[in-house]
Amino acid sequence: MPLSPRVPDLAALDLLLSVVELGSLGRAAQAHGISQPSASSRIRTLEKLVGVPVLERTTLGSRPTRAGALIVEWARAVIDAAGQLDAGIDTLRAERDSRLRVAASQTIAEYLFPGWLTALRASAADLTIALESGNSAEVAQAVLDGRAAIGFIESRQSFAGLDSRVVGKDRLVVVVSPDHRWARRGSVGIDELVETPLLQREAGSGTLNWFEHALARARPGARAAVALEASSVTAIKSAVAAGVGPAVLSSLAVAAEVAAGTLVAPTVTGLELDRVLRAVWPAGTRPTGPARDLYTIARRSTAEAGR
Repeated sequence: MPLSPRVPDLAALDLLLSVVELGSLGRAAQAHGISQPSASSRIRTLEKLVGVPVLERTTLGSRPTRAGALIVEWARAVIDAAGQLDAGIDTLRAERDSRLRVAASQTIAEYLFPGWLTALRASAADLTIALESGNSAEVAQAVLDGRAAIGFIESRQSFAGLDSRVVGKDRLVVVVSPDHRWARRGSVGIDELVETPLLQREAGSGTLNWFEHALARARPGARAAVALEASSVTAIKSAVAAGVGPAVLSSLAVAAEVAAGTLVAPTVTGLELDRVLRAVWPAGTRPTGPARDLYTIARRSTAEAGR
């Protein structure tokens, strides 16, 4: 049942106990980090609420009235219980902050998260982190289900029940094997790209979502032909290198292969393939504790990489 409006707040009761223990309103005010006028105002408000004087002011300090002594006795039990509650909350927060559950789409999990993890553990060495990897739709569902405190996705799609913030940028690229005609030519036009069967990610993938969006903007109604659909980026890269066909993947995922020459990324004309990476969390909330720290690290590291 609701408490009576005559019950003083905890701060006023705690101050009253300090006045009695220290024998002076001024010393109690100092102990609580407030001014003496503020302390006097709190005690006056307390007295108005309970309807009786609780302190007697003397030349030697302050002492409880008869009614005040009773209130002090009852208040001690209340403040002790509040202290136990505070300690219990601290314990719960410590347990929460000792483990972080994260969900991240495959590209982010494989190519960005390890660096974020290193930075996070530099300031929280005892933190246990559980990472769930999947496509962007699966990441969103993990956060909605409460399996992850925060998620990182590549999809441009908005998900009901989640808030999101941009943490960085990426670019999709077309990759082919070194002996592919596009590699020798160094470029490919959008019409030829649409007509060529591609190796691509599965439905729900952020990479596929962004590619289809870019294609629809450049050629309304156009759909790419599909030679192979796979959920594994590694499998797609291996198939491309073997000459099965071209693929559209994140520049992060193919950087090492392009640098080594095992894959080639020809220029695509007429298609805008830049995209953003986002953090997601339950709508109406904000990341707290280690989740907030990871979000800050993700934003900072991707910003620094873009300089």
